[in-house]
Amino acid sequence: MEPSCVRQTSIPGTSKLFGDFLYDFSKVKEFYGQPFSDLDALVESARTLQFPDDRRARIVAALRKQNRPSAALDKLAQPGTVAVVTGQQVGLFSGPAYTIFKALTAVRLAAELECRGVAAVPVFWLATEDHDLAEVDHAWLFDATIRPSKVGLKSASLRDVPVGTVPLGDIPFAELQQALGDLPHSEEVLLALGEAYTASNTYGGAFRSFLGKLLAEFDLLYLDPLEPAIREIGGELLVSAAKQAPSLLAGLRQRSAQLEAAGYHAQVHLDPGASLLFHLHGGRRSALKFKDGQFSSKDRTFSADDLSQDGAELSPNALLRPVMQDYMLPTVSYVGGPAEIAYFAQSQVLYKQLLGRMPVIYPRNSFTLLDERADKLLARYGLQLTDLLHPQDSVRNTIAAKLVPHDLRGELNSLRSNMTGAIGQLREKLLQFDPTLAPAAQKSLAKISYQIEKLAGKTARETMRRDKHADVDTDHLLNLIYPQRHLQERFYSIVPFLARYGLDLPTQLYGLTQLSCPDHMVRTL
Repeated sequence: MEPSCVRQTSIPGTSKLFGDFLYDFSKVKEFYGQPFSDLDALVESARTLQFPDDRRARIVAALRKQNRPSAALDKLAQPGTVAVVTGQQVGLFSGPAYTIFKALTAVRLAAELECRGVAAVPVFWLATEDHDLAEVDHAWLFDATIRPSKVGLKSASLRDVPVGTVPLGDIPFAELQQALGDLPHSEEVLLALGEAYTASNTYGGAFRSFLGKLLAEFDLLYLDPLEPAIREIGGELLVSAAKQAPSLLAGLRQRSAQLEAAGYHAQVHLDPGASLLFHLHGGRRSALKFKDGQFSSKDRTFSADDLSQDGAELSPNALLRPVMQDYMLPTVSYVGGPAEIAYFAQSQVLYKQLLGRMPVIYPRNSFTLLDERADKLLARYGLQLTDLLHPQDSVRNTIAAKLVPHDLRGELNSLRSNMTGAIGQLREKLLQFDPTLAPAAQKSLAKISYQIEKLAGKTARETMRRDKHADVDTDHLLNLIYPQRHLQERFYSIVPFLARYGLDLPTQLYGLTQLSCPDHMVRTL
C-alpha cells in the first residue's frame, strides 16, 4: 500500500485532550501556550531563551562525565545553544519501539532549528529515578512468523528502588534467541545486546549503552538524573518547590478543576495528602506526604527547611520532573508521547511559578511499520490500518465478509437495500392508513435486518473456513499491527525490527521522520 497517515483521534484510547492538542489547539492554548506547529515561533523562542551561564557550565561539566566527547557537548557549552529534549523509562532492551521514534523526532527537530540558524542539540533524559520495576523488566519480541513472545528478567522483589540502579543479573539470551527465531539479522542484534546487557550492568547503564550504539550517528546527548553532580543542580529547583508547596499544590488542584470544566480530565490525580516530591535515601525512593506545612515519609517528618539542607536527596513526581529537567537545561522544546503531553497541561502551573518559562511541547513521530507481506495482505483484503484496530473477532468478521464471492456479496447487499426500501415504503403507507401501525413496521424491519445480517455472517464465516490461508493471514496482520489490542509501537521492543531489518534501521527511520504532520504514519519497510 502507499504510505498513509491516520489521524490520532481514529486510534482507540486517544484522549480528548491529546486530540485537541494535535488538531484543534485553540481549545487547549491556555494550558500549553505556544502551538507546536508554528516552527517560526519556535525559532523566535529559541533566540530569546535566557539561561544562566554558570548553570550551563555546571550541567555541561556533569554531562561530560556521562557522554563521550562530542560536537554536541561542545556546542551545548556555548551561550545561546538550546536543547530539544525527550526521554523515557529505562526499559529492558530499550523499552517500547516508540523510544527510538521519540529520540529521532528530537534529533530531527534540533536539526530543523540548526537549518534555521539556531544552535541546538538533542538531549535524551534517562528516567532512571522511576521505581516501578514491573513496568520495565520485560520486553515483547516476535520471530519470522510474527509470533509474539515475552522475555523478562527474574529480578528480586524490590520496592521503592530507582530502577536505573537495579543490577540486571542473568540475561536470558537463550530465550531471546528463541523469541527472535530465524530473523535475518538476529545474530548481530544479539551481539549488540550482549555488549550492553551484561549481568553486572544496571537497567540504566544497559539502556544507555544500547541506545548509544543504535543512535551513535546522531550525536544525541544522554542525561542520567541520578548522577550526583546533576542531582545537586536539580536539587536547587526541588528545594524551591518544597518551600512553595502550598501554593503549587493549590494551583495544581485549580488547574485540575479547569481541565474538567473544559471537558477534559486531570491526567495526574493529587490525593489530599500528596506532595510533588520523593525522598531518595539509602538507595530507596519514598513518596513524601504533605500536611499542615510538614513533609513526611514512612518513618520521618521534615519541614521545608529540613529538606533544603540537602536538595540532592529529593526527587520529583511526574508533574514536577519536566520542570526540574528544564531548570537544568536550556530547553526550547520537549518531544513527548500522548500521556506525557497530557501531563504538561497540569505542569504548566508549576512552570509558571518555578521557572517563568515553559518549552514548546512537540508530539513525537508515531509509526506502524509493515513488512511486505502485511502490505500485500492489506491490499488483498481491501483493509486500512483502522480496520484492524478492533477486537480479534471483529477483525476476523471484517476479513471474512471481504472473502465472500463478489456475486454473492452483491446479492446480499441488494437484498438489504431492497428490503429496507420496501419496508420504508410500507411504513409510509401504513402511516397514512393508521399511524398506530408504524411501530410494528419498524419492529418488523429490525427483525428482518437482523436475519439478513445473521445470514451474511454465516456466509462470511463459511467462506473464511474454506479459505485455508485467511486465518493465518489474519493472525499475521493482527500480531504485527495490533498485538493484544495495542499499537505495535507501544507493545513491541525495537529489537525484533532490528533483527528483521538490521542495525541500520534507525537511519531508515530517521529518513521517514518528519515535522509537518502529527498523524500516525503507516510505512512499509
